[in-house]
Order: sequence, then C-alpha cells, then structure tokens
Amino acid sequence: SLPMFVWMGDILFRTRLSEDLFRGLAPLMGRLPGGLLHTNVMGCTIFGSVSGSSAATLTTVAKMTIPELKKRNYPEKLIVGTLAGPATLGLMIPPSIIMVVYGVMTNESIAAINLAGILPGFVLAGLFTAYVAVAARFSPDYHPAAEPKTTWREKLAACWLLVPVHILLIIVLGSMFAGIATATEAAAMGVAGALGLAWWQNSLTRENFIESLMGATRTSAMIAFILAASAALSLAMGFTGLPNELAQWVGSMHLSATSLLMALLALYLVLGCFLDGISCVALTIGIIEPLVRQAGID
Repeated sequence: SLPMFVWMGDILFRTRLSEDLFRGLAPLMGRLPGGLLHTNVMGCTIFGSVSGSSAATLTTVAKMTIPELKKRNYPEKLIVGTLAGPATLGLMIPPSIIMVVYGVMTNESIAAINLAGILPGFVLAGLFTAYVAVAARFSPDYHPAAEPKTTWREKLAACWLLVPVHILLIIVLGSMFAGIATATEAAAMGVAGALGLAWWQNSLTRENFIESLMGATRTSAMIAFILAASAALSLAMGFTGLPNELAQWVGSMHLSATSLLMALLALYLVLGCFLDGISCVALTIGIIEPLVRQAGID
C-alpha cells in the first residue's frame, strides 16, 4: 500500500487541485476572522487527507495560495506560518505514509492506526484555525484587502469544486474503514481515482504520468532504505540488550501507562528539535517500540 499512497499524492500534486481548492474555499473563508488565511489551513487539511505526504501537501497548496494572498496584502509571516504548520497534518490524518510505515514494521492494522489519527488530526486543524483568528485580530501587520460579499448561490457553486477530492477521500478511506477493501486495495483505488481526477481536469499527460511514477518510486525507495535501517537498528539494539535494560529501568520506576506515555511524548518533543519526522519514526521502531512492549504496554 505504501508506494500506492505515495503515487496517489504525487499524481494529485500535478493536477489543478490546488487551484480548485482555493477557488472553492475562498468564498467560504473570506468573511471569517483571519480571512483567506483559513484557506491554507483547510486546504492543507483536505489535501493531506488524500495525499499523506507533508511535502506534497505544502507544495500543492502553497503554489496557488501564496501569490493570491500576497496580492491581497496578507502578512508574509502569517502566510508562511499557516502553510508550514497545517502541512504536517498529512502525517496524522489518514491515509498517512508514516502510519503505514509504522504499521508495516510493527505488524499492526494499518486501517486501525490510520483511524486513530482522524480525531487528533481534526482537533489540530481546529486549533490552527483558532490561532489564525486570534493572530489576525492582534497582528499589527494584518491589513488585507476586503473580500467582496458573496451570495449563498455563489458559495454553493464554489463548493462544487471541492466535490471531486471529497469523493476520492470517501472511496479511499470509506472502503478501508468499512472493511470493504484492505489498505493495499484502497490505495490502488486511490491511484485509479487520482488518475481519473487528473484526466477529468485535463492535467494528465504522458510527461506528468512518468514524472509522478518516478517521483513515487524515488520516495518509496527512500522509505524502503529507512525501513531496512530501522530493522537493522532494532536487531543491533537487541544484541546489545539496551531495550531490555531500559525496560527494567523503566519498570523499576513503577510508572503508570499514562506517565510513561507522557515521558515518551516529552522525549519526542526534544528529539523533534533535532530530527525530522521520519528519523523519529525510525528511532521509535528501532528502540522505543520494543521498550514499550517489554514494559508491558500494548
């Protein structure tokens, strides 16, 4: 399923999806506190839910919204911030490439892991939206051009532009969570749907098809090397006995499951300052996941 999810995101990256997202969201968000900055948050949330790649999400949404927001005199700091933060939602909102990697390495249900990311992902999206409203209210540089009023008919017409991506989302996630399809079958249907969407938007060309295929191949090969390295790290740590010693040390503290998870969360926050997300996942698979299992936490 992993190469298929990567390929699906790469295909969508080369469609007119970013343009349609902005045109569909702008009439709905223009009158809210924070104005069109909310299109960055909502655009990243929607695209992240069908892509799973933060890099593809950031690039796809940014290439359309940055010129439009600059043209409307939005502060550059808020433009960049509302892209850099929400773009990471693709790591949490399913289908998430990182969650697929973790599910494969730990032999856990990919559908269950992805399902667990829905609520936290949308809670984070809501917090980003609330922050945009507050930041726009108190930022001294916030002086955007006023958006024209739109009628309900115009807003409904704009919503039509968001229908294709939501249909693709329902096909991929609905089939997987309903048990109709496995994660691999859902990913394959996602690729077929992405190709159909690209064809419908007249964005599917021979060049785009080859570029998306090669881009997905490079990304999948990179992730395969990370998986191999994390497996080697886990095996090496097993030979040294470090996970067992750590588990005994943690066990001697008599921490509850909640206390241990909070300590691991603090560790992730510290590591996140120095490592990227994939490296943290590799460390989790290699050391922390065996430690947690040996400590008796499922």
